[in-house]
Amino acid sequence: MKLLLGSEFAYEHCSLVAIATDLKSWGDLCEFITAARRDAQKGRYRVVWPANLELLAGCQVLYIPKQNNTGGINLVTACAGLIAAKGIFGRNLWLGVQLSNRLGDDLVLRGLQTLSVRTGVSLVVAGNVQMHIPERKQLHDVTTAIRLGQSVANCGFSANNNAEQYLCSRAQLARTYPPQLLANTLEVASRCHFSLDEIRYNYPTETVPAGCTPIQALTQLVMTGAARRYRPPAHPDGVPAQILAWLHKELGLIAQCQYEMFFLTVHDIVRFAQSVGILCQGRGSAANSVVCYCLGITAADPMLSHPLLERFISVNRRNEPPDIDVDFEHQRREEVIQYIYTKYGRERAAIAAVITCFRRRSALRDVGKALEIPDALIQAFVNEHHWFDAELLVQRIPELLEQMQPKPSVAPGQIEQWLNLTDELEGFPRHLSQHVGGFVLTQDKLCRIVPVEPATMEGRSVIQWEKDDLEAMGLMKVDVLALGILTAIRRCLDLRNHLRNTDGQAPWGLADIPPDDSATYNMICAADTVGVFQIESRAQMSMLPRLLPRTFYDLVVEVAIVRPGPIAGGMVHPYLKARQRQREGLATTYEKPGLKPALERTLGIPIFQEQVMQIAMIAAGFSPEQADALRRSMAAWKKRGGVDKFHQPLIDGMIANGYSIEFAHRIFEQIKGFGEYGFPESHAYSFALITYASSWLKCHEPACFLAALLNSQPLGFYDPGQLVQDATRHGVEVLPVDVANSDWDCTLQPLVEIQSDKTQGDGKRNLNVTQPAVRLGLRLVHSLSEAAAQRIVQVRRQAPYCSTEDLVRRAALNKQEAVALAAADALASLSGHRRQQVWDAAVHMHTNALLHSAPINESPTNLPSAPEGEDILFDYAATGLSLRRHPLALLRPRLIREQILTAAQLQNALHGQQVHACGIVNVRQRPQTAKGTMFVTLEDETGTVNVIVWPQIVENQRQPLLQAQLLSVKGIWQFDVASGGKVKHLIARQLTDMTALLGRLAQHGGRSRDFR
Repeated sequence: MKLLLGSEFAYEHCSLVAIATDLKSWGDLCEFITAARRDAQKGRYRVVWPANLELLAGCQVLYIPKQNNTGGINLVTACAGLIAAKGIFGRNLWLGVQLSNRLGDDLVLRGLQTLSVRTGVSLVVAGNVQMHIPERKQLHDVTTAIRLGQSVANCGFSANNNAEQYLCSRAQLARTYPPQLLANTLEVASRCHFSLDEIRYNYPTETVPAGCTPIQALTQLVMTGAARRYRPPAHPDGVPAQILAWLHKELGLIAQCQYEMFFLTVHDIVRFAQSVGILCQGRGSAANSVVCYCLGITAADPMLSHPLLERFISVNRRNEPPDIDVDFEHQRREEVIQYIYTKYGRERAAIAAVITCFRRRSALRDVGKALEIPDALIQAFVNEHHWFDAELLVQRIPELLEQMQPKPSVAPGQIEQWLNLTDELEGFPRHLSQHVGGFVLTQDKLCRIVPVEPATMEGRSVIQWEKDDLEAMGLMKVDVLALGILTAIRRCLDLRNHLRNTDGQAPWGLADIPPDDSATYNMICAADTVGVFQIESRAQMSMLPRLLPRTFYDLVVEVAIVRPGPIAGGMVHPYLKARQRQREGLATTYEKPGLKPALERTLGIPIFQEQVMQIAMIAAGFSPEQADALRRSMAAWKKRGGVDKFHQPLIDGMIANGYSIEFAHRIFEQIKGFGEYGFPESHAYSFALITYASSWLKCHEPACFLAALLNSQPLGFYDPGQLVQDATRHGVEVLPVDVANSDWDCTLQPLVEIQSDKTQGDGKRNLNVTQPAVRLGLRLVHSLSEAAAQRIVQVRRQAPYCSTEDLVRRAALNKQEAVALAAADALASLSGHRRQQVWDAAVHMHTNALLHSAPINESPTNLPSAPEGEDILFDYAATGLSLRRHPLALLRPRLIREQILTAAQLQNALHGQQVHACGIVNVRQRPQTAKGTMFVTLEDETGTVNVIVWPQIVENQRQPLLQAQLLSVKGIWQFDVASGGKVKHLIARQLTDMTALLGRLAQHGGRSRDFR
């Protein structure tokens, strides 16, 4: 079947369907769409008759007169429009006929035939197909209602009045339309020769110096970078021969595939970021190369990271773009994006799109509103569907209806219809949004290849194709991504330089962090990694004492192994056993010696995608192209993976090469696991570099690290309150927000001594160094703008504030700003306790210019201070954290009476002991690989408790487990044998919701972070 590519545009009196006939008309059509999108709000387009229609002159154009609500056509208006359109499109214009088996179709056809005779424009069938089968009519009505923001009952004539607008058979069409009209459709199709295969991508050449070819420019940059990377004294002989050999091979391959412009562009973007002090780091399959290391795109030393570029790009696949992702500081990535727009222009640069689809909750809401299901019932049912629920909980509907007062009125069969249509809608495209940072760049106009439209975010534009479309079309995408921890590391390094470099030393950078630091690895092995990149999650913290990373490559494995892919593939426990055998001095075993080159570095267990490719080539006889196709199917994850199509070739190839069928099936199951999210080694290596850097900074500069994390929010696994509590437990002094001392950002205050009684032997830090205190910044005050905070700081530099009145007048604060500061206890140095602060802030409001300098002469009103519980409540409400006692410290007397142990006391409990714990729920996590088990983290005043909830308990005690903010857990205390008892957790047996004990704090204490 021939594919015709075009678009439909709705005007006041007609619709135009424009179909591209050749490459030029396709470009014209894309430009027309781009102009229509540019002049309208996001998600819509604007066309004005007959502006810009000349752009469509090369297309086959169907003119479809607008019908009124009864199906009639205004022949006078249609005739005038047709004549005007014929003057533009000539013989390329057709009069479209849409009949949908409605009363009056004969009159419509007769009227259109009259129009055709009067104007000389031939008739052609236009089916107006909107469904593939009639049974989709209900769903079509629902999507129409969602689009209009109405209920189905209120859509009126906007909804189709029958189900006839579906893909009809040729026989059905012949019964509906005259033969000549159907013959004309074949004529239109015969004139359309355009195929998307004709699109040829032309890469921009700005980065090539005058007088150089692209490969000459790339070679020069690479060799200069190699000399810089391998300079004396670390490398007295200069660039190693092995590196030069790899470079020669890679540059030859890049030239053959004509990818040199892509590498030059990525280098240019990285060079810009580095020139303005933005931290960045590359990763991806093509980033695992010596070329990228020498260009400064990645920090993965090829002498250690096994470069495999030739396995990811090939002359036989030169239409497949290389994969290089570059992560930039998330708070400064916009500078990089605007640099790209400035360098290449809006006509030649845009971000790729992402199709956002309906998920379960959004489908429930939208379908429910369309069917006029009561809002209360919709919200209650949606709340019952948590992130891990795969199916609709139909059994909960009767329970919810019984519990609700007043009881919602629902028509018979309406609930069943709601749930069925939700099932159908789930997975449908919902809207077009922008990719996280994938830029498409062209030498000529990008909008002649694909339509471009403004993004919702000001200053951005996006194309209408997504990532998979780009790969299918062979368009190269430069990924400019954001990584929050890079912001935190850069801020931390800046703070450290200001703190430590007091004698004019050169600023300390990422490369200056000492490698192989034993104290850092001690901290990591003890899972003391709150705030550390990649290894701060519950699963990572459980793995660290088992894997016990002592070298950098151990970290690479650690980052990669705690992923759904290796877990689902059953690689974790075999690898841990292999580690134990290695510690015992036993040799690594392989199924066959030939697998040693692929698996030696991971002790015989495949951990990385590259190793899967190597196994496929060694054991199953795959070609490099077949192996890369396998890798791509794994990288697609669940979207369109297609790993199963490799099942039989892999099994047959392994058996033919003498491998057992059991081994072959085991390897394939591991490969299928990678389809759930497996890491390439290059990704893991790049991430491990950042992991080590953040670990070293947490270990040796805990105050700088805390301030940097707080100033880089939002990021990571933990909220500011948890980060502060972790830091204070490690001896960092944290000072409250104070208008007399705080800047917008969190800052460092005068130095104090940190003495730790922990020894390095137990994995904790042994710090005896001078550390500053951390002063919390005004950025933590809810409802306070940065502009107001900056005014406070600037005016304070002129002279200290002497009172709240002085602050309000001089910093020009409005009522909301002043009260926000008082609620955050930030006026303590001016007004005393919080109640007094709120009173003073409410009294001394910003006056007009005439009375600005006039003092307010009133007797002070002295209010009593609030009790501690109220102060803690307002701390959380105003800043999201408290430096006062933990809320559970206030409840501890009651908890003691109920024999509830603290997190610290639980550490001394015996394996198998029945215990009772209680804490604020910080995290709920139910990974798909956990087979229904949920992991919960509870926090009290002494630390955290890790709780394991088996599937049966999850289902039987859903309400307390999923709704409680303060959760009581009775169960069995267990030690993990594989970690030598270092990993401890509570196996839940009975759960109780004790949120009521928190009182009003339950409204302000924040919700847990729930993850898949």
